[in-house]
Amino acid sequence: MLSLEQIRNETDAVRAALVRRAEDDDCLDEILALDTERRVAITDGDNLRSRRNQVSREIGQARAQGQQPPDDVVAEMRDVGQQISDLEETVRTLDVRINGLLMELPNLPDATTLDGLDESANRVLRHWGELPQFDFAPQPHWDLAEQLGVIDFQRGVKLSGSRFYTLNGRGARLERAIISWMLDLHSEEHGYTEMALPILVRREIMEGSGNLPRFADNLYHDEEDDLWLIPTAEVPVTNLHRDEILSADELPLYYVAHTPCFRREKAAAGRDTRGIKRVHQFNKVEMYKFVEPGTSFDELETLLGNAETVCQRLGLPYRILELCAGDISFPSAKSYDIEVWAAGSGEWLEVSSCSNCTDFQARRANVRYRPAAGERPRFVHTLNGSGLALPRVMIAILENNQQPDGSVIIPEPLHPYTGFDTIPAP
Repeated sequence: MLSLEQIRNETDAVRAALVRRAEDDDCLDEILALDTERRVAITDGDNLRSRRNQVSREIGQARAQGQQPPDDVVAEMRDVGQQISDLEETVRTLDVRINGLLMELPNLPDATTLDGLDESANRVLRHWGELPQFDFAPQPHWDLAEQLGVIDFQRGVKLSGSRFYTLNGRGARLERAIISWMLDLHSEEHGYTEMALPILVRREIMEGSGNLPRFADNLYHDEEDDLWLIPTAEVPVTNLHRDEILSADELPLYYVAHTPCFRREKAAAGRDTRGIKRVHQFNKVEMYKFVEPGTSFDELETLLGNAETVCQRLGLPYRILELCAGDISFPSAKSYDIEVWAAGSGEWLEVSSCSNCTDFQARRANVRYRPAAGERPRFVHTLNGSGLALPRVMIAILENNQQPDGSVIIPEPLHPYTGFDTIPAP
């Protein structure tokens, strides 16, 4: 959430930043008008309270001397009390309206974030690894995996409808192995604390991460209990320290979690519908950081490096994209994407997005820290990154490591977790 004080004091800069994101800035004028009305109501209420306190002292002094206050003064104070109550209700109503508008505004892009209104302005920073070469025509995973018997699309549709699938035999074991290996890598080598989290959360938890109210149409919701299926582990982790004041000694905090993720993908209708590139339910390992503000951009680079390590250890060629202001996520100030090469599909597939959300999510979830004893609490900065998302990692492993006979070689780091080094040809 943006700071109301920042909008009030740096209106032109905030407006320009929203324009960089291709966001409508009209609501700034409404926020400022409501804020002015709110401050007037607060001032009027304070003046009335001051008047009431003064008259109350005079009435007390008069009664101490055996005198009764005049009826008109008593009537005036009764009216003042009602006016104060009305003004307090006005302030509460304005707070709700202002907060509702603030919740719809995205984070402001950092000054170092590229200019540009859509993904066409993103920049490739670097490549890693050689693209695999074949002396045969490599198959896309939707053909290869069905031939190997590791993915069943028809039974997934039978169970749940389009964009669902089942993993069978070595396919299911391979995914489980990748998850376990990534969790061990991040917790044992990169210093993250592993968490097991709920996948159903309350409305305010979705609001804290920035998913509500903006993206309600892309989320699965149980209306009876008002619980929401998470689209990423970022949602519950953001709120682990909700309404807490941490000490500076506790920071930085690094968490890693595996969860299933649920997305309706309404905005993606008609895109990438073949195979498992874009589905309604998938597994993901998520990295998350709570850090002091002065370190957050260095922490972003480290976070990106942690995600790159996964690709490198698995031998997956990848490229790093620096995202422009119009393509970063709603809570992000600066983001990088990692895309791996999938030889059978012949395309780059995003497997991770690493973002510095500065204090945007921390304001929404009210996560603060005290820099030193006696100092005022400040909002932490939060960062998140996939480490990595499973379906597209599975795609890259299958497509890049396929052999002429139709078998698939499993990356060496996974062997202790899978118990096999090859998915044999049928």
